[in-house]
Amino acid sequence: MAGWRIEGQYMETCNCTYLCPCPTSNLTARPTEGDCKAAIAMRVDKGQKDGVKLDGVSFIVVLRSPGPMADGNMTVGLIVDQRANDEQVEAITAIATGAAGGPMAALAPLVGKVAGVEKRPIRFAVDGMQYLVTAGELVDQACEGVPGAAADKPIFLDNVGHPVAQRVALAKARKSRIHAFGIDWDDSSGTRNGHFAPFAWSG
Repeated sequence: MAGWRIEGQYMETCNCTYLCPCPTSNLTARPTEGDCKAAIAMRVDKGQKDGVKLDGVSFIVVLRSPGPMADGNMTVGLIVDQRANDEQVEAITAIATGAAGGPMAALAPLVGKVAGVEKRPIRFAVDGMQYLVTAGELVDQACEGVPGAAADKPIFLDNVGHPVAQRVALAKARKSRIHAFGIDWDDSSGTRNGHFAPFAWSG
């Protein structure tokens, strides 16, 4: 298996009421709504796999877990930026599904169904502690960091068993709309969960 590496920015929202119990329980807690629906958005600022450059390619892992994530049987779908060429889509798919090793390989045994791959224009915008991601009609989500002792910095969860990063910021979803792969969620109450963090994956 040839080596690969990607790094950049990540954000997500989910249907759990803030604070989501999944990362603080090593994925063993029951989600606040019984099931978990999430869109994990990744913007690759720098990366490559097998000589294929991945700089500037974004992708979103959309998932639903029918109960505690550790119990498995998750449905997962992948949205890749429309600007990506076929080689880039193939590389991102291998990385995001865990087929190429790396962090997502640990989640692969928990996946019961891979619902497919879609291409959409993905927008990933960051302004301080505010993160916004859209992917056509499939995903429209935004979150804002929860300020800590320093008002311009978020509170962080550290040393967590999150597949993206071991240190993630706490955030509240300002909006969370997911309509993809048979997974539907729509909320703008400001009470739902979000996270963001820089990430660096390799395999």
